[in-house]
Amino acid sequence: MSSGKIFLNAVLAGIFIGIAGTVCMAVPNPVIGAFLFGFGLLTIVSYGFKLYTGAIGYLAVQGRNTPRYLWELLLIWLGNLAGCFAVGQLVRRTRSFPAFGERIANVCAAKLGDSFTSWLILSFFCGILMYVAVESFKRKDELAPNIRVVILFLCVAIFILSGFEHCIANMYYFSAGDVWSWKALGTIGVMTLGNSLGGMLLPAAGHVKKQ
Repeated sequence: MSSGKIFLNAVLAGIFIGIAGTVCMAVPNPVIGAFLFGFGLLTIVSYGFKLYTGAIGYLAVQGRNTPRYLWELLLIWLGNLAGCFAVGQLVRRTRSFPAFGERIANVCAAKLGDSFTSWLILSFFCGILMYVAVESFKRKDELAPNIRVVILFLCVAIFILSGFEHCIANMYYFSAGDVWSWKALGTIGVMTLGNSLGGMLLPAAGHVKKQ
């Protein structure tokens, strides 16, 4: 796949994470919101869009293709950021935003007020769950379709309800909350590291074949 195609598919993934983040914030019930967020990841894996947290785990099994894959991961991360930023900024300009804008502001404040250690740990566990969600969905010959979808939705709901940190979802929240700063960018960087380490844990342990 060309670099341009990868970037476009990453932007689309960011858009759907933004849509998922919007409904998650708009729904008062946190359990329902966490469940509905799964729509974003299900759409991404179903259409073959590129999500950083769904792709990073496979870095551990690239071998000689590692330099090329690192370039693709950078494109995916940037594309995800572009998609999330666009949705966040657009949603801010709608009549729907005031209904949940304060909630997003509180979420952003809590995340930015956290510590390096907490960011890293919470994003590490999220990375594990995202790898399990994506890898399980790919195992069409081993898992029934309904089981793969259930695992995907459970992984998403668990990471949200546990307070784990997803670097791409937070790109959307920071964009919708309009709180971007050097600190916010650094926070996303730490969460990206944590998601990456968590995502590569199982592949590094031999639980996946090279894609």
